[in-house]
Amino acid sequence: MARQGEFRPIILAGGSGTRFWPRSRKARAKQVLALDGERTMIQRTVDRLGPLATEKDVWVITNDLLSGDICGQLAGVPENQVVCEPAARNTAPAAGLAAFLIERQNPDAVLAMFPADHVIANEAAFVAVIRRAITLAAAGENMVVLGIRPTRAETGYGYIETGETMPAGELRVRRFTEKPNAERAEAFVAAGNYAWNSGIFIWSARTLANAVREHLPETAPMLETIAAAHGTPQWAQTFAALYPKCENISVDYALLEPRSAKGEHHSNLFCLRADFGWNDLGSWAALYEHQLEQGENVDTLANVTEAAGFLAVDAQRNYAYSPKKFVAMVGVSDLVVVETEDAILITTRAHSQDVGKVVKELAAKGKKELI
Repeated sequence: MARQGEFRPIILAGGSGTRFWPRSRKARAKQVLALDGERTMIQRTVDRLGPLATEKDVWVITNDLLSGDICGQLAGVPENQVVCEPAARNTAPAAGLAAFLIERQNPDAVLAMFPADHVIANEAAFVAVIRRAITLAAAGENMVVLGIRPTRAETGYGYIETGETMPAGELRVRRFTEKPNAERAEAFVAAGNYAWNSGIFIWSARTLANAVREHLPETAPMLETIAAAHGTPQWAQTFAALYPKCENISVDYALLEPRSAKGEHHSNLFCLRADFGWNDLGSWAALYEHQLEQGENVDTLANVTEAAGFLAVDAQRNYAYSPKKFVAMVGVSDLVVVETEDAILITTRAHSQDVGKVVKELAAKGKKELI
């Protein structure tokens, strides 16, 4: 395994603050909120990496709106390692920039890309899987993705089809499939050799940088130029001029799918099963389900509440957030009610994925103060 200091966690912490509106906003996206306990999502992401790396090894890719909160919440992360994208360009340019930045320091360093907003129930199991991934990534030009065992035919996640099981237990990757329809998702789960794509990827700086050079030949030179300017007076100007010209594409589409097309025995793509209690908190309904599973703030009628007080009369399976006011629910089921100082959201759990549409409508109507 890479020695201490040769492992560099890269935290992807951009985001526009739409799925948890009205608590989240552009300048207060969910990764800087404490949705699941007292620590914020990004603090918990860094906390669980403590056995693997110090905060001085951590890099964060974010934006100007969130960087102030992030620097305040992660005081041990050097400020020049909190990189603010001048434009949103999806995960491939963000990952590529991290690779080029760290390749200049140590091309053999192992990088791992972590979304800033995941919940992990078994952190000891999480650390153990990451250790295995680091060893595998350091052993050659290997790319490692963590796959979550599917518990349902979920259409909101990408899937990884796995093939041959290797002697150490890792699985070869056959292909990636983005967010299938319900029929395909059911077939994937029934097949037994598919995993949810966790969005956690591990590889050496050299391997990732070379993959960007191979698969994004127009974007790679711009990212290398930006990386070369890091720490110089030209950094901000170079970043602002070149980064918006980079291709807007995800790691999966840009790097992993082309690699998997080479065939599972030639791609150096591997999947490790990650059975550590993973949850991608992607909506108010997901937060409700997570807290219900954990038994947090749950009453006998399966209402989940974070409120100054709560009363349910013939009401069940609701989620309510109102930290300063008492909430009473009468004769309703499966609702989401979220109150902040300037807004109230009322929807059903089934429609909580559509909250982003509210933000789009507010933007279209010029209600900038609410987004």
